[in-house]
Amino acid sequence: MLMNMKELLAVANEHYFAVPAFNVSDYSMFRGLMEITEELNAPIIIAIHPDELKHTGTDMVKAIIERSYKSTVPVAIHLDHGANYEQVLLAIQTGFTSVMIDGSSLPFEENIAICKKVVDTAHAVNVSVEGELGTIGTADTYGEAGSAVIKYTDPADAAKFVAETGVDCLAIAIGTCHGIYPEGVDPKLQLDLLNDIKAAVSVPLVLHGGSSNPDSEIAESVKRGVNKINISSDIKVAYFNKMREVLQDKKVREPNVIQPACIDAMKEVAAHKIRLFMADGKASLY
Repeated sequence: MLMNMKELLAVANEHYFAVPAFNVSDYSMFRGLMEITEELNAPIIIAIHPDELKHTGTDMVKAIIERSYKSTVPVAIHLDHGANYEQVLLAIQTGFTSVMIDGSSLPFEENIAICKKVVDTAHAVNVSVEGELGTIGTADTYGEAGSAVIKYTDPADAAKFVAETGVDCLAIAIGTCHGIYPEGVDPKLQLDLLNDIKAAVSVPLVLHGGSSNPDSEIAESVKRGVNKINISSDIKVAYFNKMREVLQDKKVREPNVIQPACIDAMKEVAAHKIRLFMADGKASLY
């Protein structure tokens, strides 16, 4: 079933689990993710970054929408890290049920202003909105951008931001980074800060850049009230590492020979994340 993210995360917020937001950049990845999430009876967010949307084209989203309507589990289709109002409008026109406007690099009042503008537009057509306060770091220079220095979310600012913008969920900065951490880097989440932010706002909280953080920290963040966790790098690494292995055989050329093993490798990682976020079986709550 297709729904917006506000409806999806309200249940997660009430029952203390997190819905995985898996980034997809081709249809075979999407099909595999739908298979594993239906197998585990878990809600899912299909996230598409503007760079990914430019790569796939908007027509693929129509197929994702059709498949989501037929699904036995709740599905939201979400624009990940929309950088400006125009990208958000394109997503709404394309049929996304949720959008993110990322004004985290802007001054506080400008972030509020652009986020409120998006909220006013999106809510008029029943599309939910995610904002971001604080900055996510960057673990590598490949893929989604991040900040060289993490600016941690201030709980008082978070309360004002949510009240003035009307966002449906809030991405926070508590120590995560986009990408895969270099060898020897030991990431640490500020879990006490998460407690303070959770106490300050009532909307569901979102964690970006959690691909390389230890499972124990991610699990604890879910217990403390994170309701959506973005996963992009981990599933893509699994998918394309397996593809490199398959392509060692120089004779293979058909996608239906190359891709099944890649999808299976990705599904294994996705299943682990779904269980880690305590989302397995939770589709029954909707």
